[in-house]
Amino acid sequence: MLADAHPIKVERHDVRARCHHTNTGVRAVQTYRETGAGLYVARDFVGHPRIRHWQAHLLPAQHLVVCRYAFHGRREHDYYIDVAQISREGGVWTVRDLYLDIVLHDGLGAAIADTDELLAAWEVGFITSEELQQATEVTHRTVLGLAHAGYTLNHWLTAQGLRLEWQNDVQDEQLNGARQSALS
Repeated sequence: MLADAHPIKVERHDVRARCHHTNTGVRAVQTYRETGAGLYVARDFVGHPRIRHWQAHLLPAQHLVVCRYAFHGRREHDYYIDVAQISREGGVWTVRDLYLDIVLHDGLGAAIADTDELLAAWEVGFITSEELQQATEVTHRTVLGLAHAGYTLNHWLTAQGLRLEWQNDVQDEQLNGARQSALS
């Protein structure tokens, strides 16, 4: 059964104004940093029931937004990867989310999410056949690359000549400690 169709989500990052424009409003951004691969973003999630902080790397050449969330409770996943069309005009970066997402448990596995949303959007004409194909190809290429890299984001990106930097987080330390204990 297909999900209810909804228009493509478009977000804008106004680097000069330090604002993230989403479908639910405008949010202040603590950090914008241009990198060789794209744009790094970090901001708090004020009043969100599950998430307290968000970091992302917009990677236009890969058609991906790699997200890392800090949760109020235990970590639900290591990375959430949005398949997207990313463009830049001056100091404004625009992200058109192509519905498909990849939920990555680093070193363990990945799952593709929201295929039903992609198909529903295509069925009612919110996206073109070309965008459907692009979303599908990017998703499959990404998951295949992650599989070959043992589902380790940094290994996969390093093989492409990319290195992403993240702010440290207490959950990272807890996660690394738990993995070390599991390997012992």
